[in-house]
Amino acid sequence: MTTLSIRLPDDMAEKLKKIAQIRDISVNKLMFELSVQVLAEEEAKQRFLAAQLRGNPKRALQQLDGLDLLA
Repeated sequence: MTTLSIRLPDDMAEKLKKIAQIRDISVNKLMFELSVQVLAEEEAKQRFLAAQLRGNPKRALQQLDGLDLLA
């Protein structure tokens, strides 16, 4: 497993800590969950683009429907 350090503005870090507290999870777990969500969205985007390039607009639109962009 890799350890990753990131620099955030203090106000952003505090907001993330509060969100983690509200969800009753650690900041580490929150960052993990956010990372999983971003990776899933990126993979869906790549599948959409691949379907689009293969000339399958119906499949490409199905991929877009599967994105949960407002979650």
